[in-house]
Amino acid sequence: MKTPQLGLRENWRQFSLLVLVNAFVGGMVGLERSILPRLAEQEFHLVARSAILSFIVVFGLTKAVANYYAGAWTNRIGRKNLLVIGWLFGLPVPLLLLWAPTWGWVIAANVLLGLNQGLAWSSTVVMKIDLVGPKQRGLAMGLNESAGYLAVAATAFASGWLATEYGLRPYPFYLGIVLAVLGLLGSLLVRDTRHHVALEAAQAPATPAGPPLSFWDVTWRHPNLGSVTQAGLVNNLNDGMVWGLLPLLLASKGFTLTQIGTVAAVYPAVWGLGQLLTGPLADRLCKKDLLFWGMLLQGAVLLAMLFTDTYPMFVLLAALLGAGTALVYPTFLAAVAEYAPLTQRAHSVGIFRFWRDAGYAIGALLTGILADAFGLGAALAAIGGLTVLSALVIQRRMYCLPVADEADPARSCSRPVPAANYEPGRGPSNSFRTSFSVA
Repeated sequence: MKTPQLGLRENWRQFSLLVLVNAFVGGMVGLERSILPRLAEQEFHLVARSAILSFIVVFGLTKAVANYYAGAWTNRIGRKNLLVIGWLFGLPVPLLLLWAPTWGWVIAANVLLGLNQGLAWSSTVVMKIDLVGPKQRGLAMGLNESAGYLAVAATAFASGWLATEYGLRPYPFYLGIVLAVLGLLGSLLVRDTRHHVALEAAQAPATPAGPPLSFWDVTWRHPNLGSVTQAGLVNNLNDGMVWGLLPLLLASKGFTLTQIGTVAAVYPAVWGLGQLLTGPLADRLCKKDLLFWGMLLQGAVLLAMLFTDTYPMFVLLAALLGAGTALVYPTFLAAVAEYAPLTQRAHSVGIFRFWRDAGYAIGALLTGILADAFGLGAALAAIGGLTVLSALVIQRRMYCLPVADEADPARSCSRPVPAANYEPGRGPSNSFRTSFSVA
């Protein structure tokens, strides 16, 4: 077997295959983006917003749990094995949506889709981090998330166009069958990255081991990790609202399915393309700044949608929303990989992704209840306000790590800091500052 090396250039073939596989993962979600809420209204005659959004609640809860166990099982079962298992769950999804005689079938399909997304996407994330090593994590996550969300955009647009031309079923879901088969076949060609993890561990400088990070450390107690986790939850909370309610909001304003599909596609398209820029920025700039401005922009855009009625303005706001999300999405994962010790990386990523994707379920429940009780505008205002509040939490709790090597800014945040060396609200303790400056 070839001796493993760390780096994007050294592993470009394996990395490129993982990018392609993740594009198929994203495409499976994009399939539902523009047409499933309309399918609920037109074919299943659901009226209550909370009932329509039930598929997102189930998807979010299932994906969140799958994310958590993907992180916990990664070292035990193997990255590649989890990836293949994830695609085995994904294979029946388009068939269930194609043949669904009742809304219960759609719910079942989204349970399987959540398992597919949690296991497959988590596996590709961890494997790319393994391959590139500590200096290019932001770039790796930018490429990974860009591929996934460009695929979301492409399939959202394609399924919206197919639904306009040929009806809501069956043609949009034929596309899903192709994606599922190609995703499974690509996953079978992937090689496991456990040897790269061992190499990084052997090359890492010896540092005093801090206390192990618990579930609640990653969730909230660790100032930087906790700030990242709450922002991830709120980000997907507002994404769940956009996924479920934006098509209904646009339909209430008289927009066509093609127009709705275009708006639904512009948002993840800018999100995906933007990460090609913001991913490398996460390697060089303070992650706190990228997260603060990204969340603030998202919140401002959602609030601006309250005062918008024209199609061109919705396209513009969708693009700005995508730009805000692009600032935060690769930064989330690069930050978790940075702040968590190497031996706890996969598990910490799993905990973060558990809470991040629980945001889909929380957002769908919250916005469905608000929309039923007070209207779509109230739901939009509440989620926009929560997103602005999340930005303020980042501004208050997070801080930038000291620069370890002035000659190489890319290494400025490359050294994880044990939770014990943090003083909440103040940054690193004096002992950490001293040890860092001497290193």
